[in-house]
Amino acid sequence: MEPASFAKHAVKSCGGVHMSDMSDLLAIQYQNDRPTVLGRELHAALGVATRYNDWFERMREYGFVDGTDFYSFLSESIGGRPAVEHNLSIAMAKELCMLQRSEKGRQFRQYIIRVEEAWNTPEMVMKRALEFATRAVDHLQAETVRLTETVAVQNQQIAEMRPKASYYDVVLNCKDLVSVSIIAKDYGWSARRMNDYLHAKKVQFKQGDIWLVYQKYAQLGYTSTKTNTYAGRDGEPHTKPHTYWTQKGRLFIYNLLQNDDILPLIERGAS
Repeated sequence: MEPASFAKHAVKSCGGVHMSDMSDLLAIQYQNDRPTVLGRELHAALGVATRYNDWFERMREYGFVDGTDFYSFLSESIGGRPAVEHNLSIAMAKELCMLQRSEKGRQFRQYIIRVEEAWNTPEMVMKRALEFATRAVDHLQAETVRLTETVAVQNQQIAEMRPKASYYDVVLNCKDLVSVSIIAKDYGWSARRMNDYLHAKKVQFKQGDIWLVYQKYAQLGYTSTKTNTYAGRDGEPHTKPHTYWTQKGRLFIYNLLQNDDILPLIERGAS
């Protein structure tokens, strides 16, 4: 059952007043999976004549603590100054009802008690436990995917750090790195088409959002994996790994394509 309708269906009546009528006057909020009551709504439901701010300050004198018994926050402003609001714990709301020493105070206290009892039934406790477990599993699955991607990138970076040395490597030891989109342009291709070709040739595989070469190629000095920083939509800096190709890797791709009779644009039509 959704939180918004939970209180209305907790019990049928309370001290002669129908529960749905009371829930219309006093909605039960759910903050961090705990039922709470808005102080201003409780003030109105109890029919207190004193202005809300003055009444609440007087109630605080009974020893209620901000951050424990209630939580203060500012309401959204619509052209005016934001008002200070309070989310009250169920325990505080019950005590405030009792302090009013009125029939409404007694009725709303009973209403809150019935809602609290329904909230703590074995069925509701089990439902919340299952929801918590589901969220935990979803979080673990997402974290597993993230860690798998991180390990794959790190494995490639480790392999790239210890390529086999040879005279050929020294000759081609150029510090300039190129993205696959640059290499693809040499053939009049898109980066996507080049990536798909290398994937079909079992040169690379996709891990999350990044293309990584298979282990047999990772140690040959064909690629260099770098981490780039970019600004996210939330305004915060984020990082993302990206695979770049060395000049040696670029020559490897050239030979691979040449074996399939695919030449770069500059060589096409040559006699």
